[in-house]
Amino acid sequence: MKPKHVMDGYRVLDITQYLAGPAATNLMVQMGADVIKIEIGPHGDPIRTFPYAIDVPGSKDKRSAYFIQQNRGKKSLCLNPKTDEGLAIIKELIKQSDVFIENFAPGVVGRLGLGWDVVKELNPDIIMCSISAFGQEGPLAQFPGFDYIAQAYAAVTDLIGEKDSPPSMPMLAFGDVGTGVHAMTAIGYALLDRERNGNGGQLVDISLLDTYIHHHEVGVQVYSASKGKIIPHRNGSQHTAVAPTGIFKSKDSHLVILALLHQWPVLCRTMEREDMIDDPRFKDNDARIKNLPEMIIAIETWLQAQDSDAAALAKLEAARVPCAPILTVPEAMEHPHMIARKTIRTVNDPIMGEFQIPGMPLRFSKYEVDENIEIPALGQHNEEVLTTRLNYSAEQISALNKKEILFQKAV
Repeated sequence: MKPKHVMDGYRVLDITQYLAGPAATNLMVQMGADVIKIEIGPHGDPIRTFPYAIDVPGSKDKRSAYFIQQNRGKKSLCLNPKTDEGLAIIKELIKQSDVFIENFAPGVVGRLGLGWDVVKELNPDIIMCSISAFGQEGPLAQFPGFDYIAQAYAAVTDLIGEKDSPPSMPMLAFGDVGTGVHAMTAIGYALLDRERNGNGGQLVDISLLDTYIHHHEVGVQVYSASKGKIIPHRNGSQHTAVAPTGIFKSKDSHLVILALLHQWPVLCRTMEREDMIDDPRFKDNDARIKNLPEMIIAIETWLQAQDSDAAALAKLEAARVPCAPILTVPEAMEHPHMIARKTIRTVNDPIMGEFQIPGMPLRFSKYEVDENIEIPALGQHNEEVLTTRLNYSAEQISALNKKEILFQKAV
């Protein structure tokens, strides 16, 4: 039988919550993996109530678009892992899983009785992935943390905002989602290593801090290689190392222009300012960085003299100068390119109705993503998982429900 996607047949046991872990398994389930999401009862993943959320008719529950976006296609098994019976269920599922992923603070999963020493004894072939803010070891490892906490430690927050103003907060989860992607990549290659070399499973240690540091394409190396002469700093709308690379005031709003190295003469000709090509103030990147204010004035003067931003973009695009309008969220969602590539995808939830979420960013020539995967209600798959995977009887499941070891919301 033809596989439905690249991870078809792989079993993933997911005991993560919030975003970094669910972001990893969100990609994996869209690649065909069979993902069981273990939720800690009685309330499950805290993001089940994150905004935007609506009241579920006829109950006190919330339906969260945030939760739907990250957890479509997963099977929800809601239990109390601090009971002998609940822990036993998880251990039995570990024995038959390819991947076990958790994102508790370091030490928590061990205190639950599910540390790597236990997991590898239960299943020597399993890939266990532990996601945390600071990693499983090191002076910061003991502290809890979220995306923006790791971002601050990673010298990323310090680089965001105007030069002489306080740092700013980004309104996207670069760290959480990026860490999820790093985790998924490491898991995939660990599975490849297992299959190719036949040497069993291993523990993968992924942290938000490591991920954020990995994003420093300039900061770390330029400070070190310059022996501390260059200290990276926030610079508002303009890059500190390459020019022109930044946001420029245009006729109607603002545009982004990146005319790097060989593209500088092309930009000058497009602006009908060929005199600037060999001008000592602008002749190379170092000169342009040194004389950044004068360069900005020249570019913005030309932009504001155009009939419109659209006219300026048309000239820049015709000359192959990298440029872009600064779209709002609604504008990006409505852009024909996003719609054509399904970069923005429409889903239909039986309670929330039809709305849009980010699409699957990984494209494969042999496979299509199943667009009909649905969000699980809390504990929706308790019975299915326990009967089909672990051969539990109806009587056993009923007993676990009565003892409040299993939890379930009406579908």
